[in-house]
Amino acid sequence: MTTVLFVAAEAAPFAKSGGLGEVVGSLPRALRRLGVDARVVMPLYRTVPPAFQAEMALVKEFTVPVGWRRQYCGLHTLRHRDVPFYFLDNKYYFDRPYYYNQPDEAERFAFLARAALEAIPHMGFKPDIIHGHDWHAGLVAPYLAAHYRHRPFYRNIRTVFTIHNLKYQGVFDKAIIGDIVDLGWEHFTLDGVEFYDRINYLKAGIAYSDRVTTVSPSYAEEIRHLYHGEQLDGLLRKRGGDLTGILNGIDCETYDPAADPHIFRRYDAASPEGKLENKRCLQEALGLTVDAAAPLVAVVSRLVRQKGLDLIIRVHEEMLALGIQLVVMGDGEDWYRAFFWDAAGRHGGKIVPLAYDDIGSRRILAAADLFLMPSLFEPCGLAQLTAMRYGALPLVRETGGLRDTVTPYNRFSGEGNGFSFANYNAHDMLDTLGWALSLYGDRTVWQTLVRRAMAGDYGWERSARRYNELYDTLVVKEAAHAHRQERIPTGVPRQSGEAARQTAGGDVRRRKVPSPQQPHPGLSWPAVAAVAPGNAGEAGLLPVY
Repeated sequence: MTTVLFVAAEAAPFAKSGGLGEVVGSLPRALRRLGVDARVVMPLYRTVPPAFQAEMALVKEFTVPVGWRRQYCGLHTLRHRDVPFYFLDNKYYFDRPYYYNQPDEAERFAFLARAALEAIPHMGFKPDIIHGHDWHAGLVAPYLAAHYRHRPFYRNIRTVFTIHNLKYQGVFDKAIIGDIVDLGWEHFTLDGVEFYDRINYLKAGIAYSDRVTTVSPSYAEEIRHLYHGEQLDGLLRKRGGDLTGILNGIDCETYDPAADPHIFRRYDAASPEGKLENKRCLQEALGLTVDAAAPLVAVVSRLVRQKGLDLIIRVHEEMLALGIQLVVMGDGEDWYRAFFWDAAGRHGGKIVPLAYDDIGSRRILAAADLFLMPSLFEPCGLAQLTAMRYGALPLVRETGGLRDTVTPYNRFSGEGNGFSFANYNAHDMLDTLGWALSLYGDRTVWQTLVRRAMAGDYGWERSARRYNELYDTLVVKEAAHAHRQERIPTGVPRQSGEAARQTAGGDVRRRKVPSPQQPHPGLSWPAVAAVAPGNAGEAGLLPVY
């Protein structure tokens, strides 16, 4: 049996801010159904629900090296839905009201990576593979190479690293390399953790891990190119043979309109007419005009530029002129929140902005006719999968996982489960919306599309098999090549000169090895308060043509 330990900053239902938490919370269970002993280690945040904390058992207390410090760590465990979860307790780092956007992000997630490795001997099992997720776990592989590989217990452990969103990388001042990161300057190289004369946690995970995955085949291809590569496209091209795109899934037991206790009326693919009752109840609850014939369009999203909100803003009045009702649910940047609140005031009864709420999001999807997701880029996207599960037909831009999961309706063959457009262009989106609404009046065609969308396979089984195959490849390779000398970093041989310039995707000017400097707290962005927006400040729309 292959044994795998996930290392991540969040996992549902204990802590979730987005897709990362959804994936880490549900993929291990699917792997265990295939016979993989998959487990998860994550921080014990203050916000973990008390009911879960009360069920946890203390396994061990120990100290963790963080630079020159020795920091306390309590290892707690809990079995949830057949998956063993381990929690790293340190109140200094994790007893806070937010998961992210703290001034000491570099130190907090250096602790996570180091504590996860220190905790393994106390867990009662030895993983064949450590699977790190996103930049928060990016230091696991370099720590394994630099500090643990010489120990017999860790010698044969392999590593997989998953990029959930390349845009978020964890980039910090190089001065922390010794004081906080605890790596020697020999790792501060083009092939190591160096990134434009700074330290990049995500790059570290990519460079040192045995295999790298991302969350859809299309995104795996896109990030090898300059436009989507976020200045790491050279490294990703270099690691192309070790980079795999595996599509995400959703927990179809949790997101099931036939059993969901939170929606107004339950329904399934065989009898989707129940959506009409959900629509009527939502319209009443939100103060919208109760009208079964008015197409209800939903946006449930983080309010950030990535999600294509600029396109909606550019043509929102033309969209409303088509007779739709628009519900926008999400938290994020103040500018977007302020705009939709203002638009709701100008178009009473037609636009409703809401802060994100899990129960509310399900009610919206159960009621919506269309789900709008015109992303600038999208690694995978889980919202469109959940929307289809609830019978809200997706209207998406053809990028990343949206292209892999949404098949546009073909009026000649009858194929498709939604609608899509290719260019990042507001009027292309508007034209596609008009095309979708022209079909809305044909209830036979529309109900056929709704039933097909609801009946789709969005679960984890297929993707879990792909991960299992990847794990098996690593385990078999390790058994056949146990004598292989470890490279630092794994998978990216050192280069120099013009070859480095062609593959680096970063600043490769020759420079001396820097000397240690004073500690630097690192970079962070201030947390956005979840309150009604005020002045939008000096922010403005980016041009959208």
